[in-house]
Amino acid sequence: MKILYFTSFIIVILFISGCSKKTDDQYLNEAKTNIENHNIDKAVTAYQDLIKEYPNSPKAPEAIFELATLYQNKMVKNIPQNQSLQKSIGLFRSIFDKYPKSILAPKALFMSGFIQANDLKSYDEATASFTLFLQKFPNNELASSAKEELDNSGRNIAKKKHIKADVSNVR
Repeated sequence: MKILYFTSFIIVILFISGCSKKTDDQYLNEAKTNIENHNIDKAVTAYQDLIKEYPNSPKAPEAIFELATLYQNKMVKNIPQNQSLQKSIGLFRSIFDKYPKSILAPKALFMSGFIQANDLKSYDEATASFTLFLQKFPNNELASSAKEELDNSGRNIAKKKHIKADVSNVR
């Protein structure tokens, strides 16, 4: 009889704990509400919980994208700016790597290159990201922007300035 009560108790506990688990939509809504209320740390936790609990959800790439944006905009406290940008790049890139068929994959890959070029001045990494972007998404609406980023990257600008300086010295 004790075994029957104990088994029933365990089943009830499992049922209650199973019912209290949040859905992916609930985590997403919670994160967005926390952002609106300027509770960034709680928003980060909600996004992270969604990603952890529902890695195969169609909402997971959106949660990663929003989390990456928080780091890109340096909204997460107690993290150095450079580290925040690196975290953002890693999160954006993870969307492309883990969810290549997501509608957000092209934009996320582009954003990783954009941050590398424009915020971190990591031109070799940015060139690799934009080149990969153009290989994978040549007809995407951001393709022309990726080409422009490649043409105007800091390294190319420095080369153009150097060429102009060499030409002016010839006169």
